[in-house]
Amino acid sequence: MRVLVATDAWHPQVNGVVRTLAMMAEAARPLGVDVGFLTPQSFRTVALPSYPDLRLAMPSPATIARLIGEARPDSIHIATEGPIGLLTRRYCRKRGLPFTTSFHTRFPEYISARLPIPESWIWAALRWFHGASQAVMAATPALASELRVRGFRNVVLWPRGVDTNQFYPRAIDLGLPRPVFLSVGRVAVEKNLEAFLGLDLPGTKLIVGDGPARAGLARKYPRAVFLGARQGEELAEAYAGADVFVFPSRTDTFGLVLLEALASGLPVAAFPVTGPRDVIGSAPVGSLNEDLQVACLAALTISPRACREFAAGHSWEASARAFIENIANARSLDPKGEPVQFAVKAPRLIG
Repeated sequence: MRVLVATDAWHPQVNGVVRTLAMMAEAARPLGVDVGFLTPQSFRTVALPSYPDLRLAMPSPATIARLIGEARPDSIHIATEGPIGLLTRRYCRKRGLPFTTSFHTRFPEYISARLPIPESWIWAALRWFHGASQAVMAATPALASELRVRGFRNVVLWPRGVDTNQFYPRAIDLGLPRPVFLSVGRVAVEKNLEAFLGLDLPGTKLIVGDGPARAGLARKYPRAVFLGARQGEELAEAYAGADVFVFPSRTDTFGLVLLEALASGLPVAAFPVTGPRDVIGSAPVGSLNEDLQVACLAALTISPRACREFAAGHSWEASARAFIENIANARSLDPKGEPVQFAVKAPRLIG
């Protein structure tokens, strides 16, 4: 089976959406599924407002149609709600083709943090975008339930995974005063990093990542260490050399970095919100508290071995199998009929 994924987020961007799509595609190949991508690399791009290092594709309907025709996919999945996603949706609707979508980003909260646009308007636009999808894939049960409450139909689960061969505990000396409290991700206002950087903690606060807020935060918090973006082995070593992973975001839908940290033996400190609450659940691998300082200090007492063992149960193969089954279920539906209300439960793994 050939699946074409349309996405506005792609390399050289470094974020959870790109990593999820790339790792899923790699894991799907041995399962007999060829996942191809329709990405900004095929189009002229412009800098995204307030994110100058992110490029927004400027596709045309004719080019989208040509590229999809050349790919000859058996199924189409739309991963993002940007220009590529919109025109791919338009292509499918005009031809009566079924497609699936996934919900990765809480745009209502992100956009409202920058612009005076009511969140209700943005949620309405997202309901319209995903309304024609045969299956809307969400990373966690809590997010799936929230989407249904907000009026989204056909919500199914697509869990995430982690590469435990890349991220694992080891003795790494970062040359910083310990304990090292690490946060990894995009350095932007919606990540709520000031909730972490303003804490009175022993040792070192370490930020790995880049983004539009980095320069201002580095000036405001000169005692924190900003390493910039890291990938591959450099990123894995940053995890392994830390003591606690701090996740101050209140809006992330999942936070792939949580699994990477746990696989590296790092306990998690976070607010008790969707995302960290869904990933950790009742497992003794993190501390969730509305007082983030209390959470950080409590996390120091958690067993790194327990974190590693927890992460070992989340593989990219299982994630790919869930994605494939969601696609297969959607293909069995009549695209001209009313979308079917899927149950909010984990897909049965095929194979």
